[in-house]
Amino acid sequence: MFWLSLIFGAVVGLSLGLTGGGGAIFAVPLLVYGLNLPPREAVGISLAAVGATSLVGFLHRWKLGEVEIRTGLLFAAAGMIGAPVGTWIASLIPEAVLLMLFAGLMVIVAIRLWQQASRPVVLPANCPVPEAQDGPTCQRDSRGMLILTSRCAVLLLFVGVLTGVLSGVFGVGGGFVIVPALVLFSGMSIHRAVGTSLMVIALVSVSGVSSQVWAGRTISPTVTILFVLGGIAGLFLGQQIGRQLSGPALQKLFVVAILAVAAFVIFRNLSA
Repeated sequence: MFWLSLIFGAVVGLSLGLTGGGGAIFAVPLLVYGLNLPPREAVGISLAAVGATSLVGFLHRWKLGEVEIRTGLLFAAAGMIGAPVGTWIASLIPEAVLLMLFAGLMVIVAIRLWQQASRPVVLPANCPVPEAQDGPTCQRDSRGMLILTSRCAVLLLFVGVLTGVLSGVFGVGGGFVIVPALVLFSGMSIHRAVGTSLMVIALVSVSGVSSQVWAGRTISPTVTILFVLGGIAGLFLGQQIGRQLSGPALQKLFVVAILAVAAFVIFRNLSA
C-alpha cells in the first residue's frame, strides 16, 4: 500500500499540474479500486490530499503571477458554503444516480470546452472582446482585468456553490468545473485558469474535509500523507509539461481526461 499510495498520489498530482483539476476526479477511483478503501473514506482522503497538493501548486503559480486572487476568492467563498450541502446530499441520493449525473455533467463540459478550443479567435491588439453570443459572460477591460458586474458576480457565485456541492458529494476539488467556467464565462486564459483553480480547490477542500469529519467519517492520516507526497512530486512534473503545451492543446488534453473518467464511471455503473 505504501508504494501504491505514492504512485496514485503522483498520478493525481500530475493531472492537477497539467489541468488544475483533472487529478481530483481520478483520486476516488484510485483509492477505491486501487487501494480497496471504502468509498466514503476515499472521499475524505481525496479532499484532504487534493487540497494539500493544490495549495502547494497554487503558491508556486502565485509567485509566477498566474493566479487571479479576486476571482479565485469569489469562487472559493461560494464553494466553501456548498461543500457541507454536498455532504448532506450524498447521504440522501443513491450513489449510482449521483455518479451517472456526475458523468453526464463531465461530458457536457468536455464538449463545450472542446468546441471553444477548436475555434480560436485572434483579435488585433487593443481590440475589445466582441459581445458574441458564445463569448464569455464576464468581460475584461483593456488591461485584461475582470469587470465584475452584478450579472458576472452572480454567475461566478453560482458556479462556485456548484463546485462546493460537487466537492462534498464526490470528494473532488471541483477543478473540472472551475477551469472550464473560468475560461468560458470569465474569458480567462487556460494557464491562469489552472493557477486560479488550484487556489479555489485548496480553500474549498478545507470546508469539504471539515464537513466529512463533522459527519463522523474517518480519514486515514497515513494514506493521506503518502498521497500528498506523491501528489506534490507529480504536481511539479505536470506543471513543467504543461508549460510546453499551447493553451488550446492543454485545453483539449483536459477534455480527454474528463471524457476518460466519465466513460469509466458510466462503465462501472452499467456493469454493476
